[in-house]
Amino acid sequence: MKILFDFLPLLVFFACYKLGGMHPEAAQAFVNTYMSGILSGGSVTADQAPMVIATLAGILANAAQIVYLKVRGRKVDFMLWLSLFLFVVFGGLTIYFHDEIFIKWKPTMIYWCFAVGLLAARYWFKNNLIRKAMGSQLTLPDEVWEKLNLSWTAFFAALGFINLFVAFVLFKSDTASWVSFKAFGTTGLTFAFIIVQTIYLAKYMKDEEV
Repeated sequence: MKILFDFLPLLVFFACYKLGGMHPEAAQAFVNTYMSGILSGGSVTADQAPMVIATLAGILANAAQIVYLKVRGRKVDFMLWLSLFLFVVFGGLTIYFHDEIFIKWKPTMIYWCFAVGLLAARYWFKNNLIRKAMGSQLTLPDEVWEKLNLSWTAFFAALGFINLFVAFVLFKSDTASWVSFKAFGTTGLTFAFIIVQTIYLAKYMKDEEV
């Protein structure tokens, strides 16, 4: 459920982009009527409108997550704050300049921030964040925690490069395909990585039960 909650802004972004793409003239009319004050030039084309709407919806969904957690009296993870900050910065640039290049960079910046954060926490502050997040659920040897930390670091770094390749090489002129990859491709890669990790940790889980 937490994973689904974390992916909510992405799903909202995808749904709004697809809906706007199905009705580009209506999307254009909405943006030019209600968002002209925050647009460079005051208007967008029908091709630009779906991305502008999707970006705004994604930012609002990300902010709503934080408000929901605050209202429930629950802790807001730093990663969620970071995601909102980058969404506002890169999403804001996308909306203002109605240029998709900024929002395409946003996932890579998040992934790379995660990777750098894991490394900095471990080697600068002597704090294994993966162990801190999962330590209450698993008892693992120190060397395994180190491997997990490095594997997540490498995974996030790789996702950042993959996003750039898909956005600016593979689907350079096909934003719709990039949006689909962002929603389902990276999500699928993340679940696949978690499954592989779970298989790797299975033997330690069995030992713990014994």
